[in-house]
Amino acid sequence: MAIRELGADVLALQEVESVDTLKHFRAGALGGRKAYPYVAGIDGNDPRLIDVAVLSKLPITHVRSHQHLLDPETRSSTLFSRDCLEVDVALPEGGSLTLFVNHFKSMLGGREETRPKRERQARAVKEIVTERCGADAGEHPFAILGDFNDYLEDDEQGMTGIAELVRWEELENVVRRLPEEERWTHFWPRGRAYHQLDYLLLSRTLADATPSSPEIMRKGMPLRAERYEGERFVGVGRDNPKASDHCPVVVELASGA
Repeated sequence: MAIRELGADVLALQEVESVDTLKHFRAGALGGRKAYPYVAGIDGNDPRLIDVAVLSKLPITHVRSHQHLLDPETRSSTLFSRDCLEVDVALPEGGSLTLFVNHFKSMLGGREETRPKRERQARAVKEIVTERCGADAGEHPFAILGDFNDYLEDDEQGMTGIAELVRWEELENVVRRLPEEERWTHFWPRGRAYHQLDYLLLSRTLADATPSSPEIMRKGMPLRAERYEGERFVGVGRDNPKASDHCPVVVELASGA
């Protein structure tokens, strides 16, 4: 319901079991292939078989996986918990937009204990983008997006693992265009905590050409996320049913950007 209401041309998705499962979901919930004819996804590293993927109304012209990169800490295990999926989407007015879709290491086991892995993942994404786009990466049209499983509110305490990427001068975290109290994308009931865990980072040039602020779709959030007092989809419950414990983040890019 959230995806249908947003109507985005391109969707970057997390926790997708497989491309076949995604196509089944597309057929059953989104109106079939005519709604999103283009699909990109590659089986990644998660033992639970959850991957990142892209659904698009626009042609996908390039797909590259980075799942085989080794963790520099161990040199024997893979760096990305799922993948950093690199996808080029052809734009109607010409040219293309490159997406780097991520789902970083979760905080399961403790935020401090898992932070170093997210730091290495964030640093690697920055290096991947620089390799693709060059030293002046922000001059190129790209977006880094997904569930980063961390937040910036207490960065001064050195707790966050994503600051090097999210505060990179070659891009903009466009969610910061919203008022501070409206930036949360996730609710954690155990600590009754509201944080931004989901990011849409636009390259500097793309952000400068995009005047709009993002929208965070909260209609599918469970009722226990009481900070949100707006309309919810019919059937949403106190905990379940719900769309997700994360909120979709969407931004409209300016034509020609």
